[in-house]
Formats: sequence, C-alpha cells, structure tokens
Amino acid sequence: MFSSVQLVTTLLRLPAILFALSIHEFAHAYTATRLGDRTSEGRLTLNPLVHIDPMGFICLLLLGFGWAKPVMIDPRAFQKPRRDEVLVSLAGPVSNIVSAVFFGLLLKLLLIFGKQWFAQPYLGEALLIMMINFVLINIGLAVFNLLPIPPLDGSHLISVLIPDKHFHLKVAFYKYGSMVLIGIILLETVIDVDILPIGRVIAFLARFIFQMFGLGNSI
Repeated sequence: MFSSVQLVTTLLRLPAILFALSIHEFAHAYTATRLGDRTSEGRLTLNPLVHIDPMGFICLLLLGFGWAKPVMIDPRAFQKPRRDEVLVSLAGPVSNIVSAVFFGLLLKLLLIFGKQWFAQPYLGEALLIMMINFVLINIGLAVFNLLPIPPLDGSHLISVLIPDKHFHLKVAFYKYGSMVLIGIILLETVIDVDILPIGRVIAFLARFIFQMFGLGNSI
C-alpha cells in the first residue's frame, strides 16, 4: 500500500510523466509524417491517453524510467529509409532533452519573477518538486529510450546497421531484446543493483542543466 508521502510524491511526478510520454511520441509521429510516412498520423496529438503503454507507464511512475506505446512507421514510405528511420527514432529522445532544458529555464524564470509562489507553505515546495520532476523525467525518458534494446528507440540505431540479407538477425534481435529489457528491469528491482548506468547519466545531465541556469544553489 502507498503511504501518504509516497502518494503525494507519485502525484507530483504524474504531470511530468504524462507530458514527457506525450511529447516523446508526438515527436516520433511528427518526424515520420514530415518524412513522408503517414502511418502514424493518429499519434499527432499531445493527448497522453493515445500514447500510454500500461507497463511502460507503471515503470516510469514507480522506477523513474519507462516507455510509451511505440509509434508504428513504414520505412518504405521514406525517401532514404535507413537515414529517416534513425531520424524518427532520435526525434523522441531529442524532444525530451529539449523539454528538460525548457523546464530548467522556466524554473529559473519562476524563481526570479514568481518567488512569492515558492514562499507559500506546502504549495511552494510542491511546485518546486513538480518543476524539478519535469526536468528529471524528461531526461530519464530520453536516456532510457536511447538504450540499444528493443523496443526502445536506441534499438533502431542498431537495427539499421544489420544488412537486409540478415533479416533473420533483425527478427531475433527484436524478439529476444524485449525479454532482455524486462529481465534487466526485474533484476534491478529485485536485487536493487544499478545494472545499467541510467541513474548516473540522468544525474549528470540534470546537474548540467541546473548549473547552466544557475540553479545549483536555488533548489
């Protein structure tokens, strides 16, 4: 059962999670559409209900990293399939990094021009935590999805390097890669060991963004 503190912490993470998932998948769909593939036109929305994958959402809510429902593409519609598939794959993580920088800047502006909001008991602390979550969760979603493990975006960067004549390798890569990903997540949860350096990379990027806007001593 959730304690009251855990419940509040989860609720303060929720807006950032819904935004990060939505902008990530919207960026995939938008890039694919601009490159000539209209398969994902139904995903050209920031409505989180269209993009949520239940398991990925729960992982992101509880563990700090996860994934959304994959945007389906048809590489045959691209003029340069290999290049364009890479561009579509990178669009999601890039959108999250850009969002993290934006919210870092927004937090700085709020601390300058809206200091009175942060001075409010409880409300000020909640607002600060929520804004920090917008930075951290966007970074976390970007870093996690760049792992070269299916069904994450990084897997497409590996997939395009496999020649078409070795199609069976691609099939095996996607078939067993998902199992590897779930296994790693479960193992990290059970033994509480950071198998992948996701946390350290997220912390490094977050410090960089906060320091870029002079937030190191403000939060």
